[in-house]
Amino acid sequence: MCATSCDNALLTDNDDRSLAAPTLATPDALTRLCGECDPQRGIDHLVAAVNRLMPTLRFKHALSRGGWHRLGGVVDHEYRRVAGNIVDWVEHEYDGDIDELVASYVGSGFFATRLTGTTHYLTAARSDSPHDFVQIEVEELQEALDRPLVDQDWCPDSVEEFLEPIDYPRVEPEPVAPAHFQFRRITVVGDLIGSATFSRQIDSLCRFFADWSVSSAGEHASFCDHWVLSLREYRDREGLPQLMAKPVATFSGEPPELPHSEGVRGAALANAIHAYDRSMGYPFAWYFMMLGQKAGNYALADAVLADQMGAYEYLCARDLRVLRDWEERPYGV
Repeated sequence: MCATSCDNALLTDNDDRSLAAPTLATPDALTRLCGECDPQRGIDHLVAAVNRLMPTLRFKHALSRGGWHRLGGVVDHEYRRVAGNIVDWVEHEYDGDIDELVASYVGSGFFATRLTGTTHYLTAARSDSPHDFVQIEVEELQEALDRPLVDQDWCPDSVEEFLEPIDYPRVEPEPVAPAHFQFRRITVVGDLIGSATFSRQIDSLCRFFADWSVSSAGEHASFCDHWVLSLREYRDREGLPQLMAKPVATFSGEPPELPHSEGVRGAALANAIHAYDRSMGYPFAWYFMMLGQKAGNYALADAVLADQMGAYEYLCARDLRVLRDWEERPYGV
């Protein structure tokens, strides 16, 4: 499905959106801005700076996702910088003999560092259309000690093991530099949908946006206030670049479990899904959260539909149409 067909699927009777390209800052400008902002001043300070840079859009902090890390650099025993990137440093130092590389730095007192990260998502809606928004990803990075660079009793078999040893003594992760912001990327989601590198996922994501647009969720809430896209780049079997996008809820903390539908019907199930929607902050939330989870949770949709076919009517007409369309052609994101 091309971008135009996706746009058509998202049009509503009162759609007055303008898909003109927004005035965006360049990646270089955003890189400089992130470098000038101090994480100690908080994420709101960063958001305000971004909005001053792009006053035609109104960005909000939508979500922060932490708990990830990547390789850092190399420092000496006084934490002075030897190399900012350990991979580049190894490529320069390695001459094909891994044992010689280890021997060269035994007794050096060098340490390998690790970057612990949090990704902050900033979003700005351009219209009421759910896919018509801009998303900025900014990484907050803290470099800390990870391990001694080498050990005289350590004999890695490869460069890969040298860079990321599995069984190796770690040290207290003491910071070696102040935390800092680093610009990751800016994405115009409407343009992303039309990208050839994204074609394999386009149908399910377009349906997700379209369902939001015609449901009670789209009537009451902006999509990018409650969802962001987690983007991952990779190459397919032919070596061509591809992009994977996963909708991620912006709920603060761990989202509540979907209501249990086994043996629950009628008023009890109605109360359960409405309570779930209130906890998520918008109507019909249980449906969209269901689409992002494992197929085993689809039993909830079956239970709600069974109620609607009986004596219970606790879904509005527009949500019932979405659910019946899903029943005919189930999908997930």
